[in-house]
Amino acid sequence: MNKRMGAILLAGMLVMTAACSSGTPSDSNAAASQTAAPAADVQNEKRVIATTVAAAQIMDALEMDLVGVPTSTKELPKRYDGATKVGNPMSPNMEVVKSLDPTDVLSVTTLEYDLAPVLKNAAVDATFLNLTSLEKMNKEIIALGDKYNRQKQAQAIVAKYQDKQKEINQKIAGKKQPSVLILLGVPGSYLVATENSYIGDLVKLAGGINVVQGQKVEYLASNTEYLQQANPDIILRAAHGLPDEVIKMFDKEFQKNDIWKHFEAVQHKRVYDLQEDLFGTTGNLAATEALDELVKMLYSTN
Repeated sequence: MNKRMGAILLAGMLVMTAACSSGTPSDSNAAASQTAAPAADVQNEKRVIATTVAAAQIMDALEMDLVGVPTSTKELPKRYDGATKVGNPMSPNMEVVKSLDPTDVLSVTTLEYDLAPVLKNAAVDATFLNLTSLEKMNKEIIALGDKYNRQKQAQAIVAKYQDKQKEINQKIAGKKQPSVLILLGVPGSYLVATENSYIGDLVKLAGGINVVQGQKVEYLASNTEYLQQANPDIILRAAHGLPDEVIKMFDKEFQKNDIWKHFEAVQHKRVYDLQEDLFGTTGNLAATEALDELVKMLYSTN
C-alpha cells in the first residue's frame, strides 16, 4: 500500500466528512469560537443555520428551530423538514446562506481554517463548535444553551452523558484495561487514531488504553511493524464516507498483508468494525450508544 498517497487521500476525505485531522484549535478554546459575536438579543428572532449534521442534531435536542441545514445523505431531525438546504459542510453555498439572513451560522472547529475567512468575507456571523471529544462537546452544548436561553435542555443533554460515564465506570471497575489500536480508513488508505481523536476519546472513556501514546495530533500514518510490536489486545476499524467499500479494503489488507496475522488481536478474533452512524470523526449525540458498544467490544470474552 502506498502510505504517502493514501494519507493524502484520507486527509482530503476526512475534511469532506467534517473530520478531525486538520485545523484543530488549542484546547483553551473549548467554548464556541466565533468569527464575530452576535449582537442580537436571544429573545428576538433567531435565524440560525447549522452547516453540519452534528450541529443540527444538537440544536434539535435544544429544541431550537433552524432556517438552514446541511445538504446530506444522512437523516436530519424531522423538525427541520422545511428548512433550506445550504450545501455540504465543507463548502456551503454562500448565496443561499446570505439569502437566509442568518443571525448565526454553526460549523465545527475542524472546518474553521477553511470556512472562517469565507464567512467573514460574506459578513456572516459564525460559531465553530469544538466536537473533538465528549467533554468539549458537552461544553459547547452548555454554551449554546446559555446563548439561546435553552439552559434546561442543555443541562439535561449533558447530564445524560455524565450518567452514562458513571454507569460505565462502575461496570468496568476492577477489570483489566485492554490495549487498543484504532484504524480510520477511506477507500485506498487508512490512518491510526490517537487519544486526541474523537473515537480515541471514546475508547479512553470506555477504559481502553490506546497503543499510540504521547502524540499531540489526532491521526498518524500507519507503520504496521511498529504497531505489531505494540501488539494490541483489540483492533477497532472505523470506516467513513463509503463504509462498505472501506470495510472491504480493510478485509483485503488484513488478508494479503502477512504481518496482520501476527497480531494477537487478529489471532483471537478481537477485530471489530465500528458503525459509522455511532462513531463519527467528530462528536455527536450518539455518544451514549457508542460507549455501550465499545464496552461490549473491549470487555468481550470471545
